[in-house]
Amino acid sequence: MLKLPKRKILRQKKDFQTVYRYGRSYANRYLVLYVLVSEELDGKVGFAAGKKLGNAVVRNRVKRLLRESYRLTQDKVRPGIALLLVGRRALVDEKCAVAQEALLSVGKKAGIFM
Repeated sequence: MLKLPKRKILRQKKDFQTVYRYGRSYANRYLVLYVLVSEELDGKVGFAAGKKLGNAVVRNRVKRLLRESYRLTQDKVRPGIALLLVGRRALVDEKCAVAQEALLSVGKKAGIFM
């Protein structure tokens, strides 16, 4: 069983801004993936959902879907990169399997997997 340790999650605003500003973005219908090669933020991942998605309940559900998708695929992610997953409107009404497939397809496009 894979776990997502708290020390591997981006928490500070400056870290989110660093990945947004200097990271490369890849997107599909369900999510946007920002990838930053960084030794300082090595192996960290952040999850975000904007206010355009809906109220707090909806945004939290989208972030839970993204977290679970990442948790199931984290062993395939190569070291030395920081990731930021941003949910899109199409993900609001979908199940976890769809979110995981979306992450796999964007991850392959970004080249984050070993």
